[in-house]
Amino acid sequence: MKQIITGPLHFLENVVSTILVTFHTAIGWVTKNESIRWTLSIIGLVVLIRIILIPLFVKQIKSQRALTALQPHMKEIQKKYKDDRQKQSEEMMKLYKEHKTNPLASCFPILAQAPIFFSLFTVLNGFAHKDAAGNAAPLTHAAIMTKELALSASKANLFGAKISDSFMHNTGGAAKLVTVILIVFMSATTFTTQRQLMMKGMPKMDSSNNMMLQQQKIMLYVFPVIFALSGVNFPIGVLIYWSTTNLWTFGQQFYVIKRNPTPGSPAYEELQKKKAQKSGVVESDPTLEADEGPKKPAQRQQPKKNNKKKK
Repeated sequence: MKQIITGPLHFLENVVSTILVTFHTAIGWVTKNESIRWTLSIIGLVVLIRIILIPLFVKQIKSQRALTALQPHMKEIQKKYKDDRQKQSEEMMKLYKEHKTNPLASCFPILAQAPIFFSLFTVLNGFAHKDAAGNAAPLTHAAIMTKELALSASKANLFGAKISDSFMHNTGGAAKLVTVILIVFMSATTFTTQRQLMMKGMPKMDSSNNMMLQQQKIMLYVFPVIFALSGVNFPIGVLIYWSTTNLWTFGQQFYVIKRNPTPGSPAYEELQKKKAQKSGVVESDPTLEADEGPKKPAQRQQPKKNNKKKK
């Protein structure tokens, strides 16, 4: 049973270590500073993983938009079976299955990154290991991570704090300060990214008994708190990883909301207005009449001359 549980984790530790060492070697052509090389290697790990997860992100967007389109049907089911929760849930599941969507799709990217996250956590904790004499004696399960590389990584630091240090497992002031700053940044970017989605990327919906909106609110308020509370146990390298992935998510989401927003969302309405203005189709607004300048007075009609007969 132990081999079944630890086997996949050891495999992922090997994968994470291989990626880190590969980036570390490549960055060595630019700089020989070990701290910069290992920090950039963690950032490179984020970029690679997020590129791999782009298809999953696209699926997430499609699923969210499908749920938006199903809102009228969901309200009908809720109204029809308001006194029968079990039947309501069954009908909802049938609706999701019929339209091939999932209300938990917004959590997929986070869930997909979880194994990589914990593998990096294990690798960095291994770097912080010390022998009985108190000397650095990094542990690693990856064959590619030699003792020399592991020792180099264990000494790498960010603003004086080792990337293998954490708030709870280090008494140094620099480590605690850097950890607090990264935890605050990580929680703030999590909140900002989710708020951006709710304010700009989602259509206006009735908040009463709306599963999708309730789920988004939970992610808005609960996730930052979870990261803040659990972050004190994370090595600084893990905090770098999660802060970087938050920045990636924010930028990726900003691009999608601006370029291809969800129909019915505030961003979609803004985009349609811009397109209308560019095409010259602008709705008439009486408040703008004053800006059009003074109107030309109507041409005065000249009176007709009466041809009087000369006496």
